Amino acid sequence: MNARVLRTELRRSAAPWPGLLVLGGSLAVLFAIDGIWWRGTAGWTAQWTSMALWTRWLLGFWWPLVVGAGALYGLRDARSGTAELLGSVPRPAWRRAALPAAATAGTLVVGFGLVVAVGGVQVAARGTALPGLGWLPISLVAALALAAGGLFGMGVARAVPSVLTPPALVVLALLTTGLLRSVTDGALPGSVAPNRVALLSPVTADPREVLLTLAGSVHLGQSLWLLGLAGTGFALLTATGRRARLLALVPVLAGAALALAVLPASPRDTYVLDRAAAGPRCDGAVCVTAAHGARLPELAARGGDALRVLREALGERAPRSVREDTAPRALGDPRPVTAEAVLVDFDERQFADAHGDGLTRALVAQGLVPTCRARSDREGGSIEDVAEQSIAASWALGDRALTPLEAPGAAAYERQTWADAEAAWTAFAAAPAAEQRARIAAVHDAALSCSTGRLLPVLAGTVTR
Repeated sequence: MNARVLRTELRRSAAPWPGLLVLGGSLAVLFAIDGIWWRGTAGWTAQWTSMALWTRWLLGFWWPLVVGAGALYGLRDARSGTAELLGSVPRPAWRRAALPAAATAGTLVVGFGLVVAVGGVQVAARGTALPGLGWLPISLVAALALAAGGLFGMGVARAVPSVLTPPALVVLALLTTGLLRSVTDGALPGSVAPNRVALLSPVTADPREVLLTLAGSVHLGQSLWLLGLAGTGFALLTATGRRARLLALVPVLAGAALALAVLPASPRDTYVLDRAAAGPRCDGAVCVTAAHGARLPELAARGGDALRVLREALGERAPRSVREDTAPRALGDPRPVTAEAVLVDFDERQFADAHGDGLTRALVAQGLVPTCRARSDREGGSIEDVAEQSIAASWALGDRALTPLEAPGAAAYERQTWADAEAAWTAFAAAPAAEQRARIAAVHDAALSCSTGRLLPVLAGTVTR
């Protein structure tokens, strides 16, 4: 096989279409839909690892279709009635199969590679430093999965040359990836299937924690399985008899056995800490992870101002540092808070786009009334927490009127909450200075205990703690 013959195959066959499907479909999903992949610190253009995981997540759409497209391509000789003629040509079967196999696998790898390149350009354009090449195996395994899926579909269609083979393979692949689908409801992504079996699917969960990445054993195990799948596909392409077709199953069975022996048994060993991204970056009493090192200069300056305000408001009980919250937890679970530090989660609405005085206000609010319920694009949090923080921060910063930390929404419940907050602020501002300080201290202590009771009445002075 030479380059000229390969170019002819690419021009005159359907081999480029699966690659174009992956490229065009992926870009259409990512750019035409304003999805969760555009938001938060784990957005697909926010960090290198999250970019790789989001593009890998797209395999949930394309991998079953690629298997079906490969099967459709594999029916070419049977549909044209030339299978018997080509079988009589004195040329090794593997050489005849190598051309369509290389064309299919090559276009799939190039198509997916271009998707990754588009994401990488956007990540680099945001000024995100390349922390290392830990993200690269995630994308390489995805490219291998697409190539293996295309070859497997071609081989099965050559072995079972029926018009029902492509749709049957698509349905089977969809059912398999659906049953083995990874979910991110818990602190670590998991599946309803046993972890080792679930990892045979090339589809990963949508990333939620920027500091988590796949373990090396996952890359190795999945590579062994996918290489076996590709080997079986190619062997079926060259098989000419029943015995040869049976022997073609050996690679996929061996790959599955080796993969199950290597793949981790629990989600805790599947998703591990990305040490390059999680490394600490500190400036005095303010620390963030390397993944958010670009935010350290402003956070350090504003954090110093906020800590001074907190010392004036809380005295000896004030937090002494500002640090990024890195503890993984399930969606909706309460997060631990501490009196020693102001915890910053850059996914939260009050910190996501906060700069200048707004960042100082957010830090003061979190230090005075630390919230145990996150308020982000994935978690609704509590508007009451925001109202309570707004009153505390407005008092500490010497505001004459209540300054909300976020714009009031249009929902009736939110309007009522902010009306209650205005009433509480009026009553709070009318109290003596010593009484104001005592109420803030009571609210601070209640917040540290993750109390579920309403704190607006405490600030208003209608309820004591």
